[in-house]
Amino acid sequence: MAQDIRIALYQPDIAGNTGTILRLAACMGVTVDVIEPAGFDLSNRALKRAGMDYLETAALTRHVDFAAFETWRRAEKRRLLLFSTKAALPYTRFDYRADDILLFGRESAGVPDHVHEAADERLLIPMPGGGRSLNVALTAAMAVGEAMRPLGLGAWNTARTRR
Repeated sequence: MAQDIRIALYQPDIAGNTGTILRLAACMGVTVDVIEPAGFDLSNRALKRAGMDYLETAALTRHVDFAAFETWRRAEKRRLLLFSTKAALPYTRFDYRADDILLFGRESAGVPDHVHEAADERLLIPMPGGGRSLNVALTAAMAVGEAMRPLGLGAWNTARTRR
């Protein structure tokens, strides 16, 4: 079984957000799975601009559709955690595992019901300020940080060894 947190993006709409998430992933040492079709050309100049030179070091896996992603995920025996405004369980009250996949929906529409139902858990980032939703790149950063912290992975592990 694999031992690394992954970020999955379901049919992302905005190249800049995907580029920012790829930069985050490169810095944090995680892989990004893009479940196609994307709403833009993945070799788009805007994607490269947002990801800057980090795109060369980012680990990216593309899946032609959700069915292909699910086939791969189930073969890998990985848990799928959907971050959704429709969820009830706060993301800070969840026990993450090193092989979890953190799934984020389309900026414009989230994920369809069949994807929502396929998730092993649905997690919420509470917004006590009353906002409707957060930017997907910001949400991914919050989620990856929270998932890695208790596991001693990535940047958290490095920070601990420097003390």
